[in-house]
Amino acid sequence: MNKTKIQLFALSAITAATLVACGGDGSNTPSTTAPSEATPASLTLEKIGGFSTNQFDVSAAEIPAYDPASQRLFMVNALAGAVDVFDLSDPENPTLIDTLNTNDVLAGSVVNSVAVAKGIVAVAIEAPVKTNLGRMALYRASDLTLLSSRTVGAQPDMITFTPDGNTVLTANEGEPSDDYQIDPEGSISVIDVRDPRAPIVRTASFSAFTGQEASLRAQGIRIYGPGASASQDFEPEYITVSADGKTAYVTLQENNAIAKVDIETASVSNVFPLGEKDHGAIGNEFDASDTDGGTINIRNWAGVAGLYLPDAMASYTATDGKTYLVTANEGDARTWGEDNPAYFAGDTSQGFVEEFRVKHLVNRNGWAGRLNDDLPAHLDELANGGLLNPLVFGYCGAVAGNPNGCRADDQLGRLNVTWTMGYRTDANGAPILFNSSGVEDPAGDRLMYDKLYSFGARSFSIFDEDGMLVFDSGSEIERFLASDDCKVGSARNLNCKDFFNSGHDEGNALDSRSDAKGPEPEGVAVGQIGDKTFAFIGLERMGGILVYDVTNPAAPMRVDYYNTRDDWTNDPSDPAVLPTAGDLGPEGLVFIPAKDSPTGEPLLVVGNEVSGSTAVMRINLSF
Repeated sequence: MNKTKIQLFALSAITAATLVACGGDGSNTPSTTAPSEATPASLTLEKIGGFSTNQFDVSAAEIPAYDPASQRLFMVNALAGAVDVFDLSDPENPTLIDTLNTNDVLAGSVVNSVAVAKGIVAVAIEAPVKTNLGRMALYRASDLTLLSSRTVGAQPDMITFTPDGNTVLTANEGEPSDDYQIDPEGSISVIDVRDPRAPIVRTASFSAFTGQEASLRAQGIRIYGPGASASQDFEPEYITVSADGKTAYVTLQENNAIAKVDIETASVSNVFPLGEKDHGAIGNEFDASDTDGGTINIRNWAGVAGLYLPDAMASYTATDGKTYLVTANEGDARTWGEDNPAYFAGDTSQGFVEEFRVKHLVNRNGWAGRLNDDLPAHLDELANGGLLNPLVFGYCGAVAGNPNGCRADDQLGRLNVTWTMGYRTDANGAPILFNSSGVEDPAGDRLMYDKLYSFGARSFSIFDEDGMLVFDSGSEIERFLASDDCKVGSARNLNCKDFFNSGHDEGNALDSRSDAKGPEPEGVAVGQIGDKTFAFIGLERMGGILVYDVTNPAAPMRVDYYNTRDDWTNDPSDPAVLPTAGDLGPEGLVFIPAKDSPTGEPLLVVGNEVSGSTAVMRINLSF
């Protein structure tokens, strides 16, 4: 019997087992014994269907959710500010059947996220002015009837159900206005939806942490928005819920932290820092430059630390009975007012930008030459220039008062870092100043950087339920993308290394993202198949889905990488190129287990924001 027949036989057995568990005829009467799902030895992804909006780089396909009862797929279309509804009964030919618009709930609103449970669709709705309070609405999945809506916090960014479907949670990000003059508090709404026509909203706020900013910073939690309290600075991004439905974990991306929420009391019980990744340590190497002759240069960089800054997060229960958190360590900088020339002319009331290239940050002549270009106004207010500690950065040429070769484009010069961290401070957090010769001097005007902090860890991590790091993939993702074993293209026939760290919105872009966040892991979903748990990780820039067996949280194993981008050389923004370019910029993922799948096979659905396409992938199991 060949491999394909073995797979089909196993899947048929799984489907039959599912029917038996339902009483043998598909009814809801449980059998006395519920057979377990077969455990695969491995798996591969295969794209079997999809839908394209043919809209480039406008987020026309972002976050998917699936309802097994109606066999409908719900996909956030940010371009339309709505949810596209697909018939997924034939996964090879998903059909757009409707669009769910929320203007009847809140005029001029946009949809940020969608979730489904027990035939109910929950939608996170952002107000036309994002700093105003948002809404959560419930619809019947089968016919899109609006059941109810309720006010939640500012800018609900992500929405999810507890496993029993009785509670909806929204991560109310509360981003500031573009000029940073209005900064709403972040929060998590905890909504009882047992009666979907009369939901009850409670709010888990961060008010208990306001006033504790100094202590939180000392723990490693980033609180740094201009004039912001902890409640304002915390920006909830993504939520995952423990299997028992008692605890929610929420990424605070810009703060490099995770909040722990007690669902029963609707309160934040803890906020724990995620720490930093030492890129000088063996196993944590990365490529720091996009202009080093098109070469792949994955190496250690002493004095450089990566901030995890995770976007998506998923949770699962391991064989030890404990909850583990899988994070996609995308990285994200605060860049508000970046399109306002007044900010870069020195007006701090017009925004806040923390991102700056190393070559400009540590120019021995100071950074005044970047005024009216890309010099952040808040940095200009702090000092007139930056230096590198030669005891740390001597390896790339730094001496007292002169960073020398460290600024070179093929060294650290092109790397984007945050200027807000890494410089020497006193006990009160005020900068210790140096003169242009690199000597400590109260009358000096230079900051001394002992460490440089880059955005994202170019990895995925696994943390335990108390925020302790159990595993990090280190440099493995970039090393794999640079290896002979890695292939891209729907036919898996192209060498990854020829397109290493390419951008998702450009053609012929080898190495173009190395100075930023590399392949940029962003989306993550987990799924249990038999006795194994798999993590599906979307790489936003390089594209494609990495699959890891995370059954043992301390020792994940890579089992597949599938990237359906076929055109890597032509500009995908060209309307003539986009239809055949393939899927670009995976954003959200949803795992559909075999028991809920229209075909009885496990599926993975991916929303690709740059190509505006939905990809339906079959998970082929081998035993």
